[in-house]
Amino acid sequence: MNSQSTNHVLLIRPAEFYCNDQTIETNHYQNNDKSLSREETLSLATNEFNQFEKTLIDNNIKVTTLNGNIGCPDNIFPNWAVTYSDKTMDIFSMLGKNRRLEKSQHHIDFLKEMYTLSEDYSPYENQSLFLEGTSSLVMDRINKIAYMGVSARSNLELAEIWSQKNNFTLIPFETNSHTGGSIYHSDVMMYIGTELAVVCEDSIKNGKSEVVESLERTHELMKINQSQLLDFCGNCIEVKDDQGRLCLIMSSKAVSGYDDSQRAILDQSYNRIIHSDLSTIENYGGGSARCMIMELY
Repeated sequence: MNSQSTNHVLLIRPAEFYCNDQTIETNHYQNNDKSLSREETLSLATNEFNQFEKTLIDNNIKVTTLNGNIGCPDNIFPNWAVTYSDKTMDIFSMLGKNRRLEKSQHHIDFLKEMYTLSEDYSPYENQSLFLEGTSSLVMDRINKIAYMGVSARSNLELAEIWSQKNNFTLIPFETNSHTGGSIYHSDVMMYIGTELAVVCEDSIKNGKSEVVESLERTHELMKINQSQLLDFCGNCIEVKDDQGRLCLIMSSKAVSGYDDSQRAILDQSYNRIIHSDLSTIENYGGGSARCMIMELY
């Protein structure tokens, strides 16, 4: 039987980190703040990364950490590959040219020690078709349903190809961010656990009823608003600790963004909430805790 969550996660320690000018056009959560140098930004982000890694380990989450690559400011967000419980993996196509460099042979070879490569969608980059892994596709692995907000980084045609190959039902929808453009990644505005699903319904422009009805058939559904989306309350991930207990990982900003009634629901659904300050990473990278994790099934 498929499991929704894993007990082993992969992190990439950044060799470089700054606001990526190749992704900011589609990522409305990045901030091109010039008050810090790249060296200062990397230092702050590395400190946050190290504390995040330590917090996961202290909470008995199995963590494997690889070192990132020069020339890859978003290497800290390893969403270019997806692993599956049958010990296969897929590699995905990335919009930013410097994001494509994240798929280094060293990192691919590491994954190949545990997984058989099923499909490499990288050639679709030559056709300007992009599908950025678990950031584009929010997977209900138990029920084999994938939810995806269509965007420049989440191509519907390519998602349909992936879904057919992996026997997933695809539920696509259109989104509105706080700036009016599409939300670049689906995992910013929704996540799915074993029993609980969380979604920013207000950000769905077309396809809202299909998403909500599908989630309500399979999960208890909790809704967050656009303001909470900006606090990265939608960028969380369920994992298991070494005792098999379900935990929810998020940033400290996300924790503070939930109201008391929502926190009560989360506390009922999870053994504990694991969080860490990721403010520099969120500000310059436009991603948060879920974006930083590649699940190893």
